[in-house]
Amino acid sequence: MSKISKLLKGGGARGSPSRGAPSAQEALARLRETEEMLSKKQAFLEGRIERELAAARHHGTRNRRAALQALKRKKRYEKQLSQIDGTLSTIEFQREALENSHTNTEVLKNMGYAAQAMKKVHANMDLNKIDDLMQDITEQQDIAQEISEAISNRAGFGDEFDEDELLAELEELEQEEMNKRTAEVRLPSVPAGPLPARPGELPARPPPFQGSGSDVGGREEEPIPDMRLTLL
Repeated sequence: MSKISKLLKGGGARGSPSRGAPSAQEALARLRETEEMLSKKQAFLEGRIERELAAARHHGTRNRRAALQALKRKKRYEKQLSQIDGTLSTIEFQREALENSHTNTEVLKNMGYAAQAMKKVHANMDLNKIDDLMQDITEQQDIAQEISEAISNRAGFGDEFDEDELLAELEELEQEEMNKRTAEVRLPSVPAGPLPARPGELPARPPPFQGSGSDVGGREEEPIPDMRLTLL
């Protein structure tokens, strides 16, 4: 029998039969309260130690007796502080162990629920029926694959056409398109006047107008009246 089992049995025998064991949450709460109390006690002792050390320095050689008393009190406080440190370490270890035990208990409980659920689900399953179902599924998948292959097959569509004949017809269409584009191309018009005899020479200008001085633009000039006669 393990030490933990003996400890648990011994604690149960010494405990009151009318009161059950505390739950994990209650025990953890008590341990945290104890840790908080000891931490406060620890802070108090640290303050007293600093005060006694300051008193010993203050008295020094002027009052050796008071200085020695202060150092003795400091030693007692340091001893108590060391004991509290050890107690806090023990409580912390116990609290962590209890937390781990509580976590393991909850995990095992949930795993037990999951096992019962799986057992309930598998109670209505028959392995022979599952094998038959898988065979049916495989057979239907094979049939679906054969149907897909049959549908995707060309089945000879388009094989009755001659590829050379199609190529010849395509060449005729291309030639007609080329002839149509050639007919639409317009050549530049030839100039009506004479071309220059040499490169860079301007073409000859038409001869100037040789009509009479009195005929301008095909009309005969009228005489300009004498303005002096008009004024008289």
